[in-house]
Amino acid sequence: MSEQLSGKVALVCGASAGIGRATAFALAERGATVVALARRVERLADLIAALPGDGHRALPADLDKRDELGAVVDGLLAEIGAVHILVNNSSGPPAGPLLKATEEDFLTAIGRHLLASHLLVQRLLPGMVDAGYGRIINIISTSVREPIPNLGVSNTTRGAVASWAKTLSRELPAGVTINNVLPGFTNTERLDSLRAGISGRTGKTLDAVQAGWMAQVPEGRLIRPEETAATIAFLASPDAAGIRGVSLAVDGGRMRSI
Repeated sequence: MSEQLSGKVALVCGASAGIGRATAFALAERGATVVALARRVERLADLIAALPGDGHRALPADLDKRDELGAVVDGLLAEIGAVHILVNNSSGPPAGPLLKATEEDFLTAIGRHLLASHLLVQRLLPGMVDAGYGRIINIISTSVREPIPNLGVSNTTRGAVASWAKTLSRELPAGVTINNVLPGFTNTERLDSLRAGISGRTGKTLDAVQAGWMAQVPEGRLIRPEETAATIAFLASPDAAGIRGVSLAVDGGRMRSI
């Protein structure tokens, strides 16, 4: 595996499972030093022990507790100097129709996905500028282009993050890019939870739910987290320096929009 990220430090949020965990491996395999952020301390410890290379560290933190998050990140920066790659990633809001969403549902989702990401960008940007290298990658959803039924709060929140990122892409200095990755049906714990929820709500079997999903995907299968992680690693690399402000789907061709 190329060492093109050697000397770079990457902060990966939601690194304890799914796409976040796969991303931590993809970046470490390419030479980056990974700071893995998540709430589940034991899973973080297992991840750090398994990552290739040296110098990786766990950063237990909760994106819902932004005062504490800011203090934790400030402490990290005081110790290591700079983070060059930020991967904003977190589990999505609970499923449900938009009309049944409460104000608290919106506030929690916006806080976790938008405000936490904004806080991290503001904290990390000075170090990226000083280093002349910055990559910000947001893991959001194909729903920013095609809203997904029964994911009302998620659709709304993901769209807000995409608009935030596009706006930032026009404000960030040269050498610091921001892009979004839009996962499709990906083989993660989150998808297992959504599948179970649909099954319980509709009475369909788990296999029937998945078959309905796969009928929409030309590739005819779930996307592996490692495939999405490889795309994230590319966007984090010097080769992606000219890519800025895009939303890139990794969905097996499911979306119908251009």
